[in-house]
Amino acid sequence: MVGVSDGPGPAPAADGETAAQPLLSLALVSMMHEVHAHSGAVYLLRTDEPVLQMAVHAGMPRAFAAPWERLGLSAPLPVADAVRERRLVWVAGEDEMARCYPRIAVVLPYPFALAALPVATERRVYGAVFVTWPGGHAPELTDAERDHLWAACERLALRLERSASRPRPPGPEEDALASSVAGAATVAETLGSVEAARLVARLPYGLMSLDLHGRIGFVNPAAAELLGRPARELLGTPLWASVPWLNDPMYEDRYRAALISQQKASFVALRPPGDWLWFRLYPSTTGLSVRVSRARSVTDTPHGVRQAGPGPSRLMAISQVLSLAGALTEAVGVRDVVQLVWDEVAPAVGSQAMAILGSEGGRLRVLGHRGYRNPHIVERFEGLPLAERTPGTQVLGTGVPAFFDSRAHLERLYPSRHETPDGFAAWAYLPLIASGRPVGTCVLAYAEPHVFPADERAVLTSLGGLIAQALERARLYDAKHSLAHGLQQALLPHSLARLPGIEAAARYLPATHGMEIGGDFYDLVPARPLAAAVIGDVQGHNVTAAGLMGQIRTGVRAYTTVGQAPHEVISSTNRLLIDLGAELFASCLYLRLDPAHGRAVMARAGHPPPLLRRPDGKVRVLDLAGGPLLGIDASAVYPTTEVSLAPGSVLVLYTDGLVESRDVDIEDALADLGGLLADVGDQPLESLADEVIRHSVAARERTDDVAVLLLRARDDG
Repeated sequence: MVGVSDGPGPAPAADGETAAQPLLSLALVSMMHEVHAHSGAVYLLRTDEPVLQMAVHAGMPRAFAAPWERLGLSAPLPVADAVRERRLVWVAGEDEMARCYPRIAVVLPYPFALAALPVATERRVYGAVFVTWPGGHAPELTDAERDHLWAACERLALRLERSASRPRPPGPEEDALASSVAGAATVAETLGSVEAARLVARLPYGLMSLDLHGRIGFVNPAAAELLGRPARELLGTPLWASVPWLNDPMYEDRYRAALISQQKASFVALRPPGDWLWFRLYPSTTGLSVRVSRARSVTDTPHGVRQAGPGPSRLMAISQVLSLAGALTEAVGVRDVVQLVWDEVAPAVGSQAMAILGSEGGRLRVLGHRGYRNPHIVERFEGLPLAERTPGTQVLGTGVPAFFDSRAHLERLYPSRHETPDGFAAWAYLPLIASGRPVGTCVLAYAEPHVFPADERAVLTSLGGLIAQALERARLYDAKHSLAHGLQQALLPHSLARLPGIEAAARYLPATHGMEIGGDFYDLVPARPLAAAVIGDVQGHNVTAAGLMGQIRTGVRAYTTVGQAPHEVISSTNRLLIDLGAELFASCLYLRLDPAHGRAVMARAGHPPPLLRRPDGKVRVLDLAGGPLLGIDASAVYPTTEVSLAPGSVLVLYTDGLVESRDVDIEDALADLGGLLADVGDQPLESLADEVIRHSVAARERTDDVAVLLLRARDDG
């Protein structure tokens, strides 16, 4: 890598001129040189949208960072975090990357460290930078490295600020890679001397050099013979493209791993029809040296050497994992997460069963499982104290994954597993870590013994990070849903009071968006001498709206009980809402019922008008006098209207969620509701309530809460 001084730099260009040198490339390469990083990139923040666009990449092929060419500021990625939070983001290695940024670890499951910083002045953010180091970097940045990185980013930000007013402000630049040898380079040029070339040519094993793009810059005769291609056809071409039997993503993955980690790597490949070759890769910041030799036997190859084998390649699994990442964003509850892991992850990694475990109150929880012939084997762990020594509790407690390639391996470490055979022969226990803490364990079980190589362990650990984030969101959603459901049920009447001369039925449907909690309410108040009914709708769909609804309902009951007239009940409730200072409004319809005299007195505060079905089957929308919504004007007046309520009459009270729809005009919706009441309004009230809900287009869409209260006058004499 070439070091470039990042001193004062060239004098600013005159107006109308562009900088003579590539500003971003020089700044990036200089920064990398100062801290001995081996790759990096500069992002520029677009002015028209919250997007970071990669402007230049250095040290490695841009293809390695291709998934992150453009990324939104809200993306859970180091560069976006650095910009949003105006801080240095440090990721010490592959384990931390898998825990904190699984999207990156899935695609690049290699040992490397990364730092990301914002490029910003006090007034403006211009973009961000990331740089990476090989896997041998210390767990923490030194003070000198931090100072160099911050100083370089500040200098770059000032230069971008000065350049912003130019006709052509800085934009994308050519990537800064070490020059590579392409085409038919001579051996003497490659190695420096003819005598050295002769020495290499006489060696009995093959030698090659690859540039950062994987192109062959030099190949000796022994390597060309082993590969089965003339040297002139190999030079300047990528190894896996010019040799058909090496055209497997696994081999390209070994090259990527060596370059990114700057650690030697090896693999064994089969040259048809039956010759095994051993490839050893020795990386540097300018490319790779490759030694090729015959392998005595596949079983004789060193431990840890990855061999080609049947089944999907790791990169094919990655495409499935990326699909899983998108699918998991759609998971709402824990059940959805369990099902998606079973549908997407298990097939991708070849697992025949899976379970997701969590914890609550110091005990293990089985959140879901699939694929076990005897479900009791998994469910018996429900409620197990976390102090018990089992693979699931250990992984959940420590956050460290565990892989068991055989039953003997598992039972050697956990003898108690003799007592709970599940019929499987290998297991991966993945910690589900979100927001820096374990939230569960994902268990993947295999029907046959299964070896877990290092790169597969990295992919599985990254999968655990993706699942953990989805699980954390899902458990939060389930908790909120449970809270919302419990609160709503507590605030609405468990059953309708029995009123003399009145039959009642009610329905409530929460909206299907948000927390499924809202401010719609209804109630019957068996006060003396006359009972009352009320229906209303508090603005909003949240806990505040629901809590305020409960206070309004309580207030209405209290004002009714002390004998206030209908207009006084509404006025008092209005003042109560204003005194509470909630800054929310509410609609309300209040009725004082007098079935003995065949009448009802109503007061309305901005609420939709009720419908009345008379005993002869005719239906009309009641045009009631009324006042403004509750909570607006403390001095508002709410006039009352008396309505005839002969025996057999049906009053339909509702909230706007029943009749307001994007596709149907409210007048048409009321007309349809009236037609329904005319046709079937004489059936039992509970059945009629179901018909009203089923018939409503708005109720099927459920974009808002729906409350319905039906009242039928009857002759009890």
